[in-house]
Formats: sequence, structure tokens, C-alpha cells
Amino acid sequence: MNSSKNISGPSGGAEPRKRSRPGLEVKIWSDFVCPYCFLAEGQLKDATSGLAVRVDWMPFELRPYPERTLRPEGNYLQTVWQRSVYPLAAQLGVDIRLPDVSPQPYSRLAHEGLLFAKEHGKAAEYVDAVFRAFFQCSLDIGDPGVLQSIAQRIGLQGEAFAAALRDGSYAAEHLASLALARQFGIRAVPAIMIGDDRLVGMSSAQRLRQLFIQKAGPGTK
Repeated sequence: MNSSKNISGPSGGAEPRKRSRPGLEVKIWSDFVCPYCFLAEGQLKDATSGLAVRVDWMPFELRPYPERTLRPEGNYLQTVWQRSVYPLAAQLGVDIRLPDVSPQPYSRLAHEGLLFAKEHGKAAEYVDAVFRAFFQCSLDIGDPGVLQSIAQRIGLQGEAFAAALRDGSYAAEHLASLALARQFGIRAVPAIMIGDDRLVGMSSAQRLRQLFIQKAGPGTK
């Protein structure tokens, strides 16, 4: 596994905010337009159930602006979903469908919304709601209005959320989080960091749980 000794933010710009609490901290980089990240969310939730593990969701953009995003009607996504995503989702018992939003949305605003949700103690709820909005309801998660509705539905203050996106309140922190991913050499998601260990790609809930217990020791449960 690749390792890194430094978990601090990169130099320059705003550092991702640190929230120190007891327990094992697990960082997961993901993108809201990545189906494997949605599938990994469920595995991570099962793996951490009943354990003193803090999950810190970190932003990652697979195709940042101005790079062109993919189209669901295109051969690449059609092939990947039929050969890989749908079979894996069926195996895991997850309801997922290829969103018909074309082209796929940029995820920057959704990630900035995640940082707002983190600051207000709603990161897990926000992540789950955004994934489901895109992969189960085919909503355009690049639309600020859609994101505001999601935020309100999970109990966040909608007007404050919308203002934060409009004013770019979390733009610098978002860029710092992307820089941190580059610092760690993360180029694909989902990517999970547990201390110095890094897992890239899908990992089963059983494997993750065993690793969490191993890393945190007997006091994890």
C-alpha cells in the first residue's frame, strides 16, 4: 500500500478545516458522479457500524471544469455500467441506475456544499442524499437549486447553504482538499486513507471492518 506521513493540509491556500474528536479517523476521497463511490458508501457504512470510527468525506473531481464531462448515451458509460456497475450493484443489493443527465454535471458545487454540511454536522446525511439524488433520481447535482433542496431536506438551512455556494465561501477549502489529494498521489476514487494506509477502489465491508479494528485496537468497538 502507498503511505504518507503527513496528514496536514498543503501549503498555500486555505487548509481543510480540522475537527478533532476521539476515535479512529478515516478519510475517503470520492466524487458524486462516480457510481463506485456511491457503492462504496454503503460498504463503509456497514464497516463502521458500532465502531468508534470517524469518516471524513473529502472532495475529488474526476473531470474538473473545463474538461468535458461524460454523456450517459455514449459508448463508454453504457459499456462500463452494463459490464461492471450494474453487476456489482446487484451483488451488493444497491438500487442504482445510470443517470440520464447529459452531459453529466460538474461536481464542484456539490463538493462545496459538502464542506458546508461538514461544518454543520451533516456530512454523512448530505453525502448519502446527493448520491441518491443523482444515481437513483437522475437529478442534476450541478444545479444550485437542486443542491439547496437536498440541503433543506436533510435539515440544513437552505438560504445559508445557497448563499455559501453563490459567494464561494468554501471554494478555497475545496481547492485545498483537491491539492491534498494530489499531495497523497490520489488519482482515482473511491480512495480511503486509514492512518498511513491507502485503499483505492472498492473494498468489502468485511475487509474494511477488519482493518479498522486492527488499526484502532481493542478499544474501537
